[in-house]
Amino acid sequence: MTFLRLPLLIACLSLPTFLSLQTFAAPGASTSSAAATQDQTEPAATAPSSTAQELYASAQSDLLQIRVLLKNGHSQSAVGSGFLIGTSNLVITNFHVVSQIALEPDTYLGEFKDTLGKSGDIELLAVDVQHDLAVVRVNRKGTGFFNLTERPAVLSQGEHLYSLGNPLDLGFFISEGTYNGISHRGFSEQIMFTGPVNPGMSGGPNVTANGQVAGINVAHRRDGELVSFLVPATFAQKLVASITDSSKPPEDFKPIIGEQLLAHQTIMMNTLLATPLTSKTLGPYSVPVRESEQVRCWGSSDSKREKTYKTDQINCRMESAIFVSNDLQTGQIAINHKFVQTDQLNSLRFSNLTGKLFNNRLNSNTKDEDITTSHCKEEFIANDKFNSRAVVCVEGYKKFAGLYNFTLFTASTDEPLMSLQSRLDIDGVSFENGQKFVSQFLAGLVKNPNSTKSLSMKTNAATSGDNSTATALPTGTALSNSGVSSKKEAK
Repeated sequence: MTFLRLPLLIACLSLPTFLSLQTFAAPGASTSSAAATQDQTEPAATAPSSTAQELYASAQSDLLQIRVLLKNGHSQSAVGSGFLIGTSNLVITNFHVVSQIALEPDTYLGEFKDTLGKSGDIELLAVDVQHDLAVVRVNRKGTGFFNLTERPAVLSQGEHLYSLGNPLDLGFFISEGTYNGISHRGFSEQIMFTGPVNPGMSGGPNVTANGQVAGINVAHRRDGELVSFLVPATFAQKLVASITDSSKPPEDFKPIIGEQLLAHQTIMMNTLLATPLTSKTLGPYSVPVRESEQVRCWGSSDSKREKTYKTDQINCRMESAIFVSNDLQTGQIAINHKFVQTDQLNSLRFSNLTGKLFNNRLNSNTKDEDITTSHCKEEFIANDKFNSRAVVCVEGYKKFAGLYNFTLFTASTDEPLMSLQSRLDIDGVSFENGQKFVSQFLAGLVKNPNSTKSLSMKTNAATSGDNSTATALPTGTALSNSGVSSKKEAK
């Protein structure tokens, strides 16, 4: 299985106990006489967490590994974890564990394996793409250990929590960690768990010391240490409550997934468009950004001595995305502003340079199974004495009607020795919401008065040599009307 790949997050973490359940003894098991007569001068071994032992002993019968298999050859394609709810035959797991079954039922099937090695078929009944949850039905019932309640577990900072699952297909493990609050980096809350949630544990339960389900394992940060995330159990409870004894699998999950993606983009865009975009200054220009809990912005500068130009950048990106498949993650935006200036090149050479720097290409992929070929429109625009070339490209989702990707490229054309280049990516939104955000973004590109001639570097070299003028972007710069940007990473 796979996990969310997110940008850098620095966190101070505590080290939990990590316990392999294959070595656990049942609580209360007798010790050998040899151990009882051990030389008292030897230091005693550190005892594993008795709480973790007791939890596993009680929970092991209701823990399952969820496996997705290729029908042709019956070979394993993805693995995750799950757990039986109450005394029912319903199992909670992550959507990203079973997404192949939902999207390609003719190609993939699913099965479970329990802690004793027994296996059976699974039947996918319901999905919640926004919260990365799914419910499957199996041919056995739970013991009643794991129960979901409408009210969330009341947790305190630093409280011990325990995640269970089958990491890396090695066997069933339990990892001990701590609760560290709620993450609001996405448009749905997630519990921050300072403890191991490794590949293969997705969909497994996370419980309190008394066995109450706090959340469902969903992701970890690859760039951090023990920075893990859980889906709050209340979302799982709502999904399970929508299923009855007579519920049957939908004939096609794609319309259901499409409706959920549209609902998510409504929440996302209503939040992002609720207030005007924030303005930042780059050289003589004001540029639009969106800074919020969901969108993080970072600045950088490149002015190495051996270079003939200086570049300042602002990059903004969401730290969450909706997983649809290994090839498609959606529901996110990214903004890049690049300000380039020189005092060593003449205007013609600088024009050639900025034309090469301008990234207005989409990777060609006419055979993409998820996204249509791009349709692009180019215009020269003027806004408060700011002249630029703008290209906007739109792609549709083949499997989910009403969803689109928007990409906007702009390059200033009003200064011979400085250039502002901007890019906006919006993935998985309605056509109307995409147009709204593009319009707000273009309106936010402004040239500040009385600053057009100010450069931070000397201008001696720029005034020598060929004094011919040229626009910041050569007219011959081409645009490929195909494919989607490859910057996105899968979970």
